[in-house]
Amino acid sequence: MKLQLLSVLASVSIVSASWTKNLNYRSPSEHHPSLGISIRKVVKRNDVKSPWDPAKLNFTHGVASGDPYPSSIILWTRVSPQSDNDKSNVTVSGYVPLFDHDNEKYVSMSKAPVCVEYKVASDKELSDVVDSGKVYTSSDVDYTVKVEAKNLKAYTTYYYQFNVCNSDNKSPLGRTKTTPNADDDLTKVSLAIYSCSNYPFGFFNAYGNPVRKDSVDYVVHLGDYIYEYGEGDYGWGYSLGRIPLPDKEITTLYDYRKRLATYRTDLDLVASHQNFPWIPVWDDHEVADNAYRDGTSHMNNTEETFIEDGGISFDQRKMNAVRAYFEWMPIRQVEMDDNLRIWRSFSIGKLVDLIMLDTRNYDRSVTDLYWNTDYIHEISNDASRSLMGPRQEHWFYDELSESAERGAAWRLIGSQVIFSRINQSAAYGEDNPLNYDAWDGYQSNKNRTLNHLYSNNIGNNIFLAGDSHASWVSDLVWLDAKPYDSSTGAGSIGVEFAGTAVTSPCPYGANISLATANNYSSIIQGANTELQWQDLYYRGYYELHISGEEVLANFFGMPTVVSRNGWEIPIANFTVKSGENRLQRPVGGGVVESGSLKGGKTVQTNATLDTGNGTWFVSQAGLEVL
Repeated sequence: MKLQLLSVLASVSIVSASWTKNLNYRSPSEHHPSLGISIRKVVKRNDVKSPWDPAKLNFTHGVASGDPYPSSIILWTRVSPQSDNDKSNVTVSGYVPLFDHDNEKYVSMSKAPVCVEYKVASDKELSDVVDSGKVYTSSDVDYTVKVEAKNLKAYTTYYYQFNVCNSDNKSPLGRTKTTPNADDDLTKVSLAIYSCSNYPFGFFNAYGNPVRKDSVDYVVHLGDYIYEYGEGDYGWGYSLGRIPLPDKEITTLYDYRKRLATYRTDLDLVASHQNFPWIPVWDDHEVADNAYRDGTSHMNNTEETFIEDGGISFDQRKMNAVRAYFEWMPIRQVEMDDNLRIWRSFSIGKLVDLIMLDTRNYDRSVTDLYWNTDYIHEISNDASRSLMGPRQEHWFYDELSESAERGAAWRLIGSQVIFSRINQSAAYGEDNPLNYDAWDGYQSNKNRTLNHLYSNNIGNNIFLAGDSHASWVSDLVWLDAKPYDSSTGAGSIGVEFAGTAVTSPCPYGANISLATANNYSSIIQGANTELQWQDLYYRGYYELHISGEEVLANFFGMPTVVSRNGWEIPIANFTVKSGENRLQRPVGGGVVESGSLKGGKTVQTNATLDTGNGTWFVSQAGLEVL
């Protein structure tokens, strides 16, 4: 009788579960059936009356939250009978395939979907539940679950957890936070800014340090969350035991799922997702190197590249990458057209409007593909060239104007590539000194942006950038069009903070010494009028602590990423005062720990730390140690 009762309860629970509330069945867009999944067919194929044994299911990759709104937030997990990812194109009589390694063949698994419950509460014990639900997941979406938690209060911390329906098989406990209402008076907010985490080049220590310090409210990721590279581009991954799977350059849906899954085994990345809501956007390597509207540096939609890359077109590869990204990231759907939109914005009270751009994959014109640099140099000023495409560009200018009109104190613009001019000819000695894969390769688009800011007197702009694997801090200026005084910052319309990589190597050499790196930084800083600080040496991240009166930017360097640790060095600190539209002078307080500071000094402290991988300078602020 007891077993019959349990069976009845299980059937009732499963029947009440929802397919559509798992957003990944509709990702990346309800308007793109070729990219999505027919729920009707999935429901017809799956047997909900024969549920999985909960003991055979595992929460394989922790939990995550993201894209916070005042009354809702996205929650994510993966619960699966296998750690491997779905092969997608392999089926056995309509059943989900599972590889039997002992007998070296695929065998049939149950057609039953996985029923997952979630609850959100205001306390860690999950006693004060504010939202809950039951959803299905299955191999069709790689056993991922993505739901929108609703009925939440603005700017409030919540705790959440998933469990297999009618069981004690639970996920880790997650923590998240909603944003304030757009018209709320907010005194301060803190963000951690990241980019460029390359798994085989080291441990993602930078992700874990704000968790250990509990120092921010939200995480902003500017892209290169994964890298598509294959064997030969793994750095010292073999010696570290960090080989990203599959062990080849990725192109298929399974490949991108598996690569994302590999990256999500890093414990510090898991911890960051578990403790902070993320606001991510992709760069190029989520698809492939130097991606643009019609191709990449390796794949240009020609017959030759189609054949070389295993018979897969660039368009199909891009769709595979996009679908896997939306399945695995705690990100909302936004209205998509044929170009796979990800650009969107967030209002954080009256304090901040955060505008997240896609300067890579959406609709940008041809970029520097290494073999065409001279050509891109010649056309870099053409008015028709755009990093964003006309639709996104018009939206961007409207967002800037509406933000100023509503009286938001600050405008933060998340742009994957560096906006400010970066002339590296003195260091590289090349005829084409600019990075034409960044905003400098789209000068008219850049000028239109600056013209909109200056003509409409829109100030308090903070551009954020990643991509370059180095740190750059500049006044935001329109050279040759508006007067600018580098010593005072007069004439600037804002500031750009561009951060280094989490692990991706320095562009001047993965094993560069501190002295050599600082020498190059000095040369580059001296060659660029608006560039106030530059550092090549450190991997790391930066935090922004924002109030109505000022923005404080704290840059942190990782002493080493070849072991998992909690060490970090505060290498530079900058202030932007409201209404001044420039870096406060003396820039960086006149002293930085590393790199080259215009009009200031680079001074390492006397304290040292022997990490077992060399002796490192340690700032007087000390290190956060696990």
